[in-house]
Amino acid sequence: MFKWMLSFLLLTTVSTTSLKALDISLQGAKENFQNYSTLHIKDENKFLCQEMTNDFDEVVKIVCAFPKSPAKKLKTLQNDFFKIDTQIKNKTFFLIITPYKKMKLFPVVFNLSEDDSVYKANAKLARHWMLVGYNKELPYIKTQEPSDVAIHFPFMLDKNKLPYVGSLDMKSNPVHIQEVQDVNDYLKIKHLYAQKEYEKCLEIIDEVMLEFPNSLFNAELLYYKIRVNSKLPEKNDDVIKLSKVYLREYSSDDNVAEVLSLIANAYSLSGMGGQADYFFDRLFSEHKDSVYAKWGYIYKGEMLEESGTSSKALEYYKKALHETSDIDVAVAAAYKLALYNVNSGSKEEAIKYVMKIVKAKPSFFVSEYYKTLEMMDTFADDGKLATAAAIAQAIVNETNRDEYDEYETLLKNIGVWFAKTPKKQEALNALNEYLKRFPDGIYDAEVQVAKDSLFFDVSDANVSTKLADYDKLIQTYQQDSIGKRAIYEKAKLMCDNGMFSDVLEFKDELLALDATTYPDTKTIVNDAAIGAMELSLKNKECHSVLQIANQYSIKLSDKWDDGIYACAMKGADFLLAKDIASKNLKSKNMQMRKKWLYRHIKVDFATGNYSDVLKASQELITLIADDKKSEYEDVYRVLFDTYNRLENSNKMIESLANVQKVFGSNYKDIERYISVMAIGSDRRDDNLVLKYGHEVMKIQKNSDSYAQSPFVEFALYQAYINRENYNKALETIKSLDIVELSKRDRSRQKYLLGSTYEKLWRGDEAQVAYQESIKADASSAWAKLAEGAKED
Repeated sequence: MFKWMLSFLLLTTVSTTSLKALDISLQGAKENFQNYSTLHIKDENKFLCQEMTNDFDEVVKIVCAFPKSPAKKLKTLQNDFFKIDTQIKNKTFFLIITPYKKMKLFPVVFNLSEDDSVYKANAKLARHWMLVGYNKELPYIKTQEPSDVAIHFPFMLDKNKLPYVGSLDMKSNPVHIQEVQDVNDYLKIKHLYAQKEYEKCLEIIDEVMLEFPNSLFNAELLYYKIRVNSKLPEKNDDVIKLSKVYLREYSSDDNVAEVLSLIANAYSLSGMGGQADYFFDRLFSEHKDSVYAKWGYIYKGEMLEESGTSSKALEYYKKALHETSDIDVAVAAAYKLALYNVNSGSKEEAIKYVMKIVKAKPSFFVSEYYKTLEMMDTFADDGKLATAAAIAQAIVNETNRDEYDEYETLLKNIGVWFAKTPKKQEALNALNEYLKRFPDGIYDAEVQVAKDSLFFDVSDANVSTKLADYDKLIQTYQQDSIGKRAIYEKAKLMCDNGMFSDVLEFKDELLALDATTYPDTKTIVNDAAIGAMELSLKNKECHSVLQIANQYSIKLSDKWDDGIYACAMKGADFLLAKDIASKNLKSKNMQMRKKWLYRHIKVDFATGNYSDVLKASQELITLIADDKKSEYEDVYRVLFDTYNRLENSNKMIESLANVQKVFGSNYKDIERYISVMAIGSDRRDDNLVLKYGHEVMKIQKNSDSYAQSPFVEFALYQAYINRENYNKALETIKSLDIVELSKRDRSRQKYLLGSTYEKLWRGDEAQVAYQESIKADASSAWAKLAEGAKED
């Protein structure tokens, strides 16, 4: 842009005389209650000014170029709307105007005191340029886009011109600005005040007022002198003296409300309450809507509190807080209320106001640094650690370790205090920050312990990593609360992730924890035992099921009863099996009742509780009597077996009939038939022997299994012989020919075969049979009998 301007200057006819006549005028005013400022730049030769805009057509800079530099070097000028810098490049002098708000450039090509007509002039060169700085709306001037199809006539002024008068001062005297140094100094004063360099600021004010006694900025200079003195200690008398002058000389100035608040406060601080009240009354009545009236409430509250009227002071502080929209007033009032409630013991109420400051303007605490530290420690001592930590955090955020000795302690306290509240993540952040900034700090051990304690609340590692970390903490802090907490948290984590058996492995350490601090350790162990047992039941690991059941007094839901019963019966834990069965005997569900009654019978039978077996079996038989096919019909066999163990022969015979009726010829019952045959043999009851002997032979033939031979055949044979039914006896004994027998049994079978042949007068066949008996086992008694029969 500067290069383009240089080219433009070379192409235009401009005088090469020195720019000694350069005139810069900076003024401020108000329109419709809005401040604005004008900057006039004049030179005896025409010069170029140009706006520079951004992508949003906002003016971000205005540059004016002159072929020659002024004889006197210009200092940087600024006010609330402009900043004016200078630059020399390629022998060309530039004025660079940067806006603080909004800005518009206009060429002034008409002299309204001389020209009769004016029109819109798009001049690129002019001897006079005006810049307007404003907030939102451009004052007085309205811009309108010209129409391409309209005729634009110039504005004609009345020929009867009015007298022309230039700028006037407050006393209506002509203003002749020959120096701009007071402008520069005034802007510097504002800057120093903003930077809180009050001593330097006061020094410059005094210099400017002495050097420029008729300066346009006298009101502002006096105003700033009052403000500066109000910030300095032991300057209340100066504030009072200067404020009286200001209120007398500039009674209509915009800053009157603030000056009233400052003089009232100065009287208050000087112990002159009566004079203070006069100015407070003026402030509250004449400027009740001003922000400084709200500040006045705070000053009045301080005065009342100092005089011992604390309750009345509280009303003014609350009035300031509730009526203001200014953040600084609100924060100051909240701070006063917080201090009041801390001192009166109302800590919870004080916390409300402290947290308002933390959220709205935490930097305020630094302005009341030592008083705030004292309040912070009071909260900490009272156990209000979250509030104390919030205050410490606010101070740390606004300070640094180089300027504040308490910085390290505050940073440590933030982490340690937050660690004892629900704000664990904030605690971890502060502790990590401490270890980062103070790797060899005086609190590093305390901070590390606090950080380790937070692992239980803020760690986001996976399960295996967490368990490894817990083991490390247990080892590092064996006798410390952290190590004990690690044991507790490890158990909980394992339970949550189904590692129940692992929890049971260190249950003794878990149960050894203090019951007051960890009241649910027994519950955790119990839950782990339940979980381990359920997993074992799912996997049908009956050994584990029984081991857990014997070690822990646990109760699983009813859905696990089947599995527990099965494992108990398999492991011969009949007491457990009976307990499970017994609790279900009163089930209202008939099918469930039948199932568990049958299982109860099985347990009683296994434990020899035969009287209960007999009683329960009869009950179950009654319950299933109407069922076409019941899965519990095996109770008939259990009943027979019970009578068998009780050696009740008659009941055995009776119950076997029921077994045969229900199951028919079933291989499972072959032993039961043999038992009754034995009873028949003992009683010489051939009917019993024949009845059940035939059943056994039929079952063996159908199954092609002869486990009961030759006992059954010999018994049947004898029964037929007893009845002299020799043909049946022969048929029975011959049936053993196809059955594999021992030598002795074969010798017996052949002898009996020969004996039967003789009874049937079949001597030759008898001799053959006797010879086979001898041959089968010559040393047996049956062979000896065969030899004797053969000789006869």
